[in-house]
This record gives sequence, structure tokens and C-alpha cells, in this order.
Amino acid sequence: MGDYITTFTGKHFYPTDPDPSAICMEDIAHALPMICRGNGHVHSFWSVAEHSICCAKEARARGFSNKIILACLLHDASECYMSDVPRPFKKELEAYQEQEDKLLSMIFKKFLNSDLTETEWEAVKTIDNAMLWYDLEELLNEKQPGDPPEIHIKLDYTVRPFEEVEEEYRRLFYLSREDSSFYKG
Repeated sequence: MGDYITTFTGKHFYPTDPDPSAICMEDIAHALPMICRGNGHVHSFWSVAEHSICCAKEARARGFSNKIILACLLHDASECYMSDVPRPFKKELEAYQEQEDKLLSMIFKKFLNSDLTETEWEAVKTIDNAMLWYDLEELLNEKQPGDPPEIHIKLDYTVRPFEEVEEEYRRLFYLSREDSSFYKG
């Protein structure tokens, strides 16, 4: 056993020493539908990919650029290589956070042609937090404080086959990259 994981496409990926050439959309699109949100502590399966798809759709509904839409889709992509760690625990793991930030930056540079600016990150985080609010309400029946964040999409927590989610994730990725305005930021 080595210091790597073997990905869906058969690549050897070193999470603590990542190589950008080993980052692969097919691996991301395949793995994220298999990872359950909330560390599995939900009433029904809801994948990291489903959450990311909702974030991307919300960004599109808010009229954001294709770069932000794609950033929303990819904002948890590092989890396909590092797994998902619940927020309360993750904030205590400084080394993990540094590795995750490094890997996510690498993913953004590979697929967005640059890292995100602070303003772009704020847009992604706002959408991510809004979706998290609804995820917690729906998937845990856990009443969240305050008023529900305004969203522009209809959320549907129907469990879908992994393959269907994988295909939608991949389709949204390629649609967001096709628009030439994406490369202008």
C-alpha cells in the first residue's frame, strides 16, 4: 500500500502531494455522487454531488457568470480525493484545511483557469451556506435559526440513482465550460 489512492479511472492520486495532471473530471463526477452529505447522518441519502449541482443551479438562477456557476459545482470537488469532513470537526483540523485549500485551488486553476478572487469566493460561500441551511432542515428535520435564505430554484430531495447524478454533474460541468464568456471571468 502506498501513499496514494487509486481513483475511479485508475490513476494514482497522492492527496498530500497532488499532481494537477492527475485531477480528472471523470473521477470527480463519479466519486461525489457516492459520498453522502452530513457524514451519513441524514434521513435519506443526499450526495455531495447533488448538493453541488443545486449550488450550481442556484448560481445560474441568480445570473452569475459561468465561472461562478462552475465554481459552485466544483466547490466540494476536493472531497472526491480527501473525503468529506463535517464542518465542526474540519475547523479543528488546520493541516487538513491547508491541504484542502491547496487542492481546491489546484482544481480551480485547472478547470477555471484561475483561483477565485475573494469576491467570487464570497458568492460561492453564500450559495453554499444557503443550500446547507435547506439541507439541514430537510435531511435532518433540524430547525435552523432565522429566516430561510432566499433561493431561486425549487429544491427536490428525491433520491436518484448514482449514475443519473454523475451524468448530470458531468453535463453541467461541460455546459458551463462551453460558453466563451466563462473565459472572460
